[in-house]
Amino acid sequence: MPFGKVNFQLMIAGIVTILVGFFIMTIDTEPFGFGFFGLTLGPIVVTAGFIIEFFAILKKPTGKAN
Repeated sequence: MPFGKVNFQLMIAGIVTILVGFFIMTIDTEPFGFGFFGLTLGPIVVTAGFIIEFFAILKKPTGKAN
């Protein structure tokens, strides 16, 4: 398999982080999401999730070769 267990764990963590970032953007109380949560915190968390996904894909799987 091209991905190992750690790769899949990182991918799941990245997906959860992205979803949390979008949820943070939705809880903004300012109109049209122009508050701190919608413009600053949410996009930073979503970007962090995509960075985690990037490393999950590029991480070399460890383990014994068949």
